[in-house]
Amino acid sequence: MNIYLDNASTSFPKPPEVIKSMTDFMFNFGGNSGRGSSSAALKSGHIVYECRENIKEFFSFKRSENVIFTNNITSSINILLNSIVKPDWHIITSSMEHNSVLRPLFKLQKDLGVELTIVDASEDGFISVESIEKAITKKTKLVILSHCSNVVGNMQPLKEIGLVCKKHRIYFIIDSAQTAGAIPMNFEELNCNALAFTGHKSLLGPQGIGGFLIDDELNNIADSVFVGGTGSSSHSLIQPDFLPDKFESGTLNTPGIVGLNSAIKFINKESIDAIHEKEMYLSKIFLDGINNMNFITLYGCRTLSNRLSTFSINMKNLCSNELSYFLDSKYNIVNRTGLHCAPLAHKTIGTDVDGTVRLSIGYFNTEEDIYFLLDALNKLYKEILYEF
Repeated sequence: MNIYLDNASTSFPKPPEVIKSMTDFMFNFGGNSGRGSSSAALKSGHIVYECRENIKEFFSFKRSENVIFTNNITSSINILLNSIVKPDWHIITSSMEHNSVLRPLFKLQKDLGVELTIVDASEDGFISVESIEKAITKKTKLVILSHCSNVVGNMQPLKEIGLVCKKHRIYFIIDSAQTAGAIPMNFEELNCNALAFTGHKSLLGPQGIGGFLIDDELNNIADSVFVGGTGSSSHSLIQPDFLPDKFESGTLNTPGIVGLNSAIKFINKESIDAIHEKEMYLSKIFLDGINNMNFITLYGCRTLSNRLSTFSINMKNLCSNELSYFLDSKYNIVNRTGLHCAPLAHKTIGTDVDGTVRLSIGYFNTEEDIYFLLDALNKLYKEILYEF
């Protein structure tokens, strides 16, 4: 049996409620939300509405119609950026970002000529509030940052950065890929204008569903990116300007929304505080063990403060690909190796040549899983010493 430690990529397993609700939807009614007035369409519409409401509550957000569904967080970030950015803008981001942020920004730099500043994080992967404020110029219109690094698991001081943005009247967008579902989140307290999320990581939902929350201030300057059928204002050849239709063209991934809705209900039932507490408890076991292994390099924060349950390591005398392969093939430990779609983060922590092995703990992992992992690392290193 595999020990699954790749939850930063996608959480596994999914709660049984998620699978059951999606199966029930596709077997028993499966209508298309917002398309007609049949009982099946109305029932689908009700579930979509309920999920918007649950997401609104989950993020302590104010308006359910400002909850927009997309395919994933990459789609969300692309829509947000392409709907608002103008050629004369100066945008600030950091060296710890995922390519879902970096690539759209570099494309905007190439296509529109926007000015882009990438603020360097410290060697252990932290962004300082001061470095962000120092990068602000008279042309700065937007700051976009990840809440938590997908490489080293470091939490960034986004509340404080958001206050800086408010002070300078700069828009602030948050990539919550690694935090939504892992810790309690309050849209207002984060001082942001938009927050992008994905369903398949710590929100415990299926792949292929995500979205974003957008406040009225940012929405007022945003244009539709994709246009087409919305099931509303069908007499008009112009895309509706009201939310959520302004950003939702074409058929929604209703099975994904059904699964995400059930996943959020599951998290609420279990309690997000309890989920976070368990993941940090397992992370402590891992850190206590790894800190006693002088043949393992751990990147990022070596304590539980300001971090979540994602860890990047390398082992002495092995490249990251070899370590990953042996953990998977010899010990059935599912992990991820490489640059984790965050090349500048690896340059920041000094692993841009070989990458790292990433081990990310989730709610369904157990103490036995973590002790088995630590034992496997010890055994593997001893095998290497014997062979060489």
